[in-house]
Amino acid sequence: KTKVRLTKLELERSEEMAVNLGLVLAAMLAGSAVLVSFALHKIEEGHVGVYYRGGALLDGTSGPGFHLMGPFLTSFRSVQTTLQTDEVKNVPCGTSGGVMIYFDRVEVVNILNPAHVHDVVKRYTADYDRTLIFNKVHHELNQFCSAHTLQEVYIGLFDQIDENLKTALQMDLTDMAPGLTVHAVRVTKPKIPESIRKNYELMEAEKTKLLIAQQKQKVVEKEAETERKRAVIEAEKMAQVARIEFDQKIMQKEKMKQMSEIEDTAHLARVKAQADAEYYQAERQAESNKVKLTPPYLELMRYKSLATNTKLYFGPSIPSLFLRDQEVVAIPVEDTGSKDTGSMKEG
Repeated sequence: KTKVRLTKLELERSEEMAVNLGLVLAAMLAGSAVLVSFALHKIEEGHVGVYYRGGALLDGTSGPGFHLMGPFLTSFRSVQTTLQTDEVKNVPCGTSGGVMIYFDRVEVVNILNPAHVHDVVKRYTADYDRTLIFNKVHHELNQFCSAHTLQEVYIGLFDQIDENLKTALQMDLTDMAPGLTVHAVRVTKPKIPESIRKNYELMEAEKTKLLIAQQKQKVVEKEAETERKRAVIEAEKMAQVARIEFDQKIMQKEKMKQMSEIEDTAHLARVKAQADAEYYQAERQAESNKVKLTPPYLELMRYKSLATNTKLYFGPSIPSLFLRDQEVVAIPVEDTGSKDTGSMKEG
C-alpha cells in the first residue's frame, strides 16, 4: 500500500511539473511574440526609416522593407522621400492698407533627397515640414501682403504670388535644409470682406461690359477691314483683268501691224516686180523699136496714117496745113467764091 501511494504521488508531481513546464513555454512563446511584434517593423517604398533611442536620434537609417530594432527602448519614424504636397490652410494676411484677408489654401509641392534625410531630421525633427514649409509660408505671405495694397494682392499681382512664394521658399531651404526642393506652389484666391468683394464684382462686371464693347468694336473694325480688303482685292482683280485685256489689244494691234507690214511688203514686192516687168518690157520694146523703126518704115507708117485720118472740110476760106518731117507747111487755097469748097489734110 505504501508503494502504491508513493507511485500516485510521483505521478501527480510529474503531471504538475509537465503542466507548469507547458505554462512556462507558453509564456515564453507569448513573450517572444510580443518582443518580435515590437521589434519587427516595415518601411514603405518611397520612405526612409530613422531611429530614436531614449529620445536621441541614432546614426543609422533604413530603406524600404522589414527591419528589426530593440523593443521598448528603440522607436522609429518613416520619412517620405517621394514627391509630396503640403497644404497650408487658412493663412491670415494683412495688406498695406490694413485690410485683413485670408488665403484658404496654399499647396507646396516638395521632395526630400534620401541622402539628406538624417541631417534634416536631426536639425528639424521628422516633422521638418512644419518648420521649413508651413511656418515659412505664413511668414512669406505676410511679408508680401504688408508691402502691397488690396488691389495688388487680390488682382494686380495675384498671378505673381505663386512664383514669388516658390522663389522665397527655395532660397531659404537652400541655406537651411539642403536636399529639400520646392517644385511648385499653388495659392488659392484670398477671401476678402464681403462689402469689398461686392465692389470688386461690380467693377469686374463693368470691365466685362467694357471688354464686350471693345470686342464688338473690334468685330466691326474687322468686318470693315475685311470689306476694305475685299474691295481692294476686287479692284486689283479688275485692274489685272483690264491690264490683261489692254495687253491683249496691244498684242492684237502689233499682230495686225506685223500683218499689215507683211502685206505692204508683199504688195510692194508685187508692184516692184510688175514695175520691173513693165520697165523690162518697155526697155525691150524700145530696143525692138530701135531696130524696127527705120526711116523707110516710118515714112510708110506716116502715109498710112494720113490715109486713114483724111478729113474733108467745106467753106469759103480753108487753111491748109501739112505735117512733114516735123515741119508745118501751109498750102494756099485760092478763093473761088462764097460757095467754093476746099480741103485740108492733116496728119
